[in-house]
Amino acid sequence: MPYVKVWIHLVWTTKNREPFLTDDIRQQVFTHIRKNAKEKGIYIDQINGYREHAHCLISLGLEQTLSWIVKMLKGESSHWINQNGLTKFKFQWQHEYFAVGVSESVVEKVRAYIRGQEEHHKKQNFDAEFDKMIEKFGFQRCSDDES
Repeated sequence: MPYVKVWIHLVWTTKNREPFLTDDIRQQVFTHIRKNAKEKGIYIDQINGYREHAHCLISLGLEQTLSWIVKMLKGESSHWINQNGLTKFKFQWQHEYFAVGVSESVVEKVRAYIRGQEEHHKKQNFDAEFDKMIEKFGFQRCSDDES
């Protein structure tokens, strides 16, 4: 039997970074994403976020791909949000996402970071946070016509 533990810090945003994830629905959405993930055999260790984005710490299963997990989490939750009329306008997630591998030695630090999103974003907006992540992990930004 194979033993596999591949931690991934996954971040995605609402379409056009609209602040749809208001205080009154945000935890409801994250609770639903966690429940849906469990039904599909996707392991979510932590999930949280703020008005226009979500952070997840996941562990890949043996036969799972990152793209499949993202599709299951974002696609189903978007459908559920719209079906339940949680937002005034049609809800969509942005197509792209951010994902990085997480070493076992920093898993607890990532958990704490995800848990503390509301407090974190009282001091720093998501654009600044995203820019820091892109720089820290050495991603190249696409120009608008390339995305």
